[in-house]
Amino acid sequence: MSCHPYAVIAAQRLLPVLRNADADGAVRQVTALLAAGCRAVELTTSTPGWAEAVTRTAPLTDAHGRRALVGVGTLTTAAQAEAALDAGAAFLVSPYPAPEVREVARRRAAAFVEGGFTPGEIASAARSGGAAKVFPAHVGGPRFVRSLKAVLPEAVIIPTGGIRPGDVHEWLTSGATAVGIGDGLPADPAELAAVFAELALPCCARCAHRTPEPRP
Repeated sequence: MSCHPYAVIAAQRLLPVLRNADADGAVRQVTALLAAGCRAVELTTSTPGWAEAVTRTAPLTDAHGRRALVGVGTLTTAAQAEAALDAGAAFLVSPYPAPEVREVARRRAAAFVEGGFTPGEIASAARSGGAAKVFPAHVGGPRFVRSLKAVLPEAVIIPTGGIRPGDVHEWLTSGATAVGIGDGLPADPAELAAVFAELALPCCARCAHRTPEPRP
């Protein structure tokens, strides 16, 4: 049985959010992230040819031989959500409350990280699907997430927007389950691998004892 996307994201603690010039660029970046020890990646609909990129990267495996979880973000319509799942997306992400996307996720039993900013929006997203994206996170800062967790202790909260890699630990100690990073990750493979190695927690017993498999 596959690991749930929420569990993988929570263990990884840093979710790369990719906006590329084209599908080829997205595939190259996802491949580099997987080789660096990343497993869950969010592509966005702002990338031309994003559906093709999802189709090409969804079958890949990470450095430990586990199937990659390629999600799609910046989803705002039912048509986009359907296209993302048809392309092989492992999870869906919206930038703000998106009832149409929520309904597609419900109907197709897909993991959905719904965006919001106000406490009411975050609570609605968390209670509906279990996970919420705080966006734009830099406006409220880590103290805002701490306040949200005080009233939503079980919620999977993923702040995204304006966060630099060096700030990740502060957000995590404030209660974030994971942090979305749009840019600023190192390009050097060894440095990139060090970032994920420092943050990663075990996903589950099954993953911790998994024997690496050859990459396709």
